[in-house]
Amino acid sequence: MQKDFSVPPGPLPGWRRALGFTYIGVLILVAMMSIALAAAGEIWSTASKREKERELLFAGDQFRRAIAQYYANTPGKARRYPLQLEELLKDPRHPGVRRHLRKIYLDPMTGKAEWGLVTGPGGEIHGVYSRSQDAPLKRAGFRLAEKDFEGRTKYSEWVFMPELR
Repeated sequence: MQKDFSVPPGPLPGWRRALGFTYIGVLILVAMMSIALAAAGEIWSTASKREKERELLFAGDQFRRAIAQYYANTPGKARRYPLQLEELLKDPRHPGVRRHLRKIYLDPMTGKAEWGLVTGPGGEIHGVYSRSQDAPLKRAGFRLAEKDFEGRTKYSEWVFMPELR
């Protein structure tokens, strides 16, 4: 003898109606969780970009200081800038090892060790900048050495050059 499990015609029993409300409740819960995760992702993205900006300002300042030190420590009276960034790692003008920079920093905005170079007429390096065309989050509140960065619309406009007298 076989039992009949089909739903009889007429109004649904109470437990069947409750299943429909549970399904709608789960859909609303999933939608709310998706919105919360999207907001958390946006916050994480902004925090990550701010950290990269801090790294760019640090690395750029290291290059600025190294170029100034290289220029100031030129043997003899005729001052000169480096022709390659690698000269900041080991200054070829001195017999011993003289380092003005510990390493060639990666550009945190591009993730590469390729920097834009500000060069003089003889090809010497006067400064560096990021090659990133992204818009910065930081627009104001820079240190005195970076006061020219205020109002810039791209990271590539943040040029790190020493002010030599």
